[in-house]
Amino acid sequence: MKIDASKPLEYATEENSNKIFGFWVFLGAEIPLFATLFTVYFVMVNRFASGPSGSELFEIGPVLIETFLLLSSSFTIGLAVHAMRHGHKKAMMVFMAITLLMGLGFIGIEIDEFFTYVHEGATLQTSGFLSSLFVLLGTHGAHVSFGFLWGVAIMIQLWRQGITPATANKAFIFSLFWHFLDVVWIFIFSFVYLKGLM
Repeated sequence: MKIDASKPLEYATEENSNKIFGFWVFLGAEIPLFATLFTVYFVMVNRFASGPSGSELFEIGPVLIETFLLLSSSFTIGLAVHAMRHGHKKAMMVFMAITLLMGLGFIGIEIDEFFTYVHEGATLQTSGFLSSLFVLLGTHGAHVSFGFLWGVAIMIQLWRQGITPATANKAFIFSLFWHFLDVVWIFIFSFVYLKGLM
């Protein structure tokens, strides 16, 4: 395995570069998935049937906390990558742990939000609006949950193996995934919650 010392560690081998390129292709395939979910939501947004509308259902407090947690975690995963590039394993692990804890907090608030909606009679079967809302938010939440588990697995590898071209590559690819989820959340926050509260 030939290592190119002139490149960042995550790009240091041809295999690493190919994996990063392949992951960009994967993220490109994720865009149509979320674009489809947003399109369905926009078509169904005014189809309430006998259920509540967004303005009746949404509460800005929990949504602001979710947004703060997820956007802050995007900053901390960036700090983890920065620490990785400077060979600071401990700092990298700390920033990754903070990132994952904020992701876990986000998931917890979203689950509580779903239980609150269902308790208020807003279920998947209540209306087209609610079914499209639950599927959009649930798909994003499932991605964050998967990301949390993936991040834990990478941290275990880092703890055992240290910062190597392989672990650096995995951590960098994870950071791309996490940033992507944050971008999707910005769209959800802006076009689902803020628009729905108006």
